[in-house]
Amino acid sequence: MAELRTFDVPETVTGSRADVTLGRTMVGTWRTDGIFQVAATTAQQEAALAAFEASWAFFALPREVKSRFVSDLTYSGYAATDEETGGETDCAESFTIFPDVPVCDLRVHARWPGHGPVPWPGSVYRRRMTAFTAGLGALGDQLLRLVALGLGMTAPGRLTGLTTHGWHQLRAVRLPSRTGRGTRGIGAHTDYGLLVITTQDEVGGMYVRPPIDGEKRPRNWLPGESTAGMYAGEEPWVYVRPRPRTFTVHPGDLLQLLTGGLLPATPNRSDLAGAERHAMTYFHEPSFVSLLEDPYGGEPLHYGTLVTNVLMHCHPDRPATRRILREGRLTTLRLPCLR
Repeated sequence: MAELRTFDVPETVTGSRADVTLGRTMVGTWRTDGIFQVAATTAQQEAALAAFEASWAFFALPREVKSRFVSDLTYSGYAATDEETGGETDCAESFTIFPDVPVCDLRVHARWPGHGPVPWPGSVYRRRMTAFTAGLGALGDQLLRLVALGLGMTAPGRLTGLTTHGWHQLRAVRLPSRTGRGTRGIGAHTDYGLLVITTQDEVGGMYVRPPIDGEKRPRNWLPGESTAGMYAGEEPWVYVRPRPRTFTVHPGDLLQLLTGGLLPATPNRSDLAGAERHAMTYFHEPSFVSLLEDPYGGEPLHYGTLVTNVLMHCHPDRPATRRILREGRLTTLRLPCLR
């Protein structure tokens, strides 16, 4: 266990000398530790506590009740132990929230994969999760502006230009006690997106693998290269001790892509603990139609295609996956309007 570096994020990022210095320090911390913490404001902390209360209440419902909140249009909603990492099933249940797209939206009528309304379990849950997500979205943009400055990009909005109308996601997770089980909660992996912001309860169980000199991380966005299950039995893994009023932040695969490997995606896993554990992870993402240039020399990466393929692979039995396949919705991804 190591003490993570904690930063205060300014309300605005203007490109000042102080902003550049902070951004460089953040980038340097990622390159050595793979992760850092940011201090939550009072408003962010209050929103997090309200969201946790709603999440606890939802996960306390009977399984047959929770299982009703799924959709065949979107991957938003409840899931239980159906996500595979490295060929093994994770021991967790989750409620994932993608952008809430009404059925009257033209994207739904045009059969864009994964687009549809969130199957909300109630108005209180909806209100609290929406408020929490909005606050993390603002934090994500501030962090990306600082990171852009730290990387030497002259315009602080270079990265946030990708996240306008971003396909952002919030995932609330419950992991059971390890009593009578192994220790695996969510297996070792890197996250397919851009920026990952996590908050966890006091139980703890999150581990990350910092960058290792000479270790080449797979390009998880390419066929045939995967981080799923990699490094699971290899040291070092660093325990992320829960700290109140903080969020942890680490880069996903797309920051590794956009920086040509300068910021490698951080492998992470969640172990079962001696008590039930709850966490919420927010993914600050590009827009669904984004094309990301590949400094490695490959073809530009279409974000909507990436996220759809990942979700279909991880959730092969979801109603949304079956509908995409049944209706041939993957062909929609090749339309000019999605690029």
